[in-house]
Amino acid sequence: MLLGTCALTLGLTVAAPSAGAQKLEQGVRSEHVLQLQEQLSDLGYFDAGMTGYYGTITKGAVRKFQQAQGLSADGIAGPATLNRLNKKAKAEGETLRQLAKLIHGEARGESFEGQVAVGAVVLNRVHSSEFPSSISKVIFQKGQFTAVDDGQFNTKPTQTSYRAARKALNGADPTNGALYYYNPKIATSLWSKSRPTLLTIGQHDFTR
Repeated sequence: MLLGTCALTLGLTVAAPSAGAQKLEQGVRSEHVLQLQEQLSDLGYFDAGMTGYYGTITKGAVRKFQQAQGLSADGIAGPATLNRLNKKAKAEGETLRQLAKLIHGEARGESFEGQVAVGAVVLNRVHSSEFPSSISKVIFQKGQFTAVDDGQFNTKPTQTSYRAARKALNGADPTNGALYYYNPKIATSLWSKSRPTLLTIGQHDFTR
């Protein structure tokens, strides 16, 4: 509860983007783009915030990697580029893990849709000029998420939390663009309560 809820158990590893299964290019938003950004960052080609969105900065980083590897420098992460990248750097999935931990800490008692909704709020903030432009910076922005402030963020997320994080990263947004949420039963902030409610999912009211 950002205003959210609590925590449980279990950590998972993440697989690297499959070299033969996909092509990542500008305009794509997904968990695989997030992994791509982390790999490029580990290799020194990407120095921006992790967003999961394949924009011009990601395209430029891919192009630099391709040039260094003697690949066709088109800025598109196709099978050849992904295969080479996977050989050079592991996909640790730290940012995905952070998002899953936040979802777990804030919404473990909610439905799967409610958990996806919390993840979507984080992604909506990343793409809003009102907030930091990376997933990690949004999560750790001071005073924004109860789970970070009270330590529940540090518990291990469940498989469901990971699924919800991936679904949000892949574009699912049950909130229709919400930037905030709170639990009206326990919230004390008059500012939160004064914002127009877009919809309610479980215990959370989502607002813009």
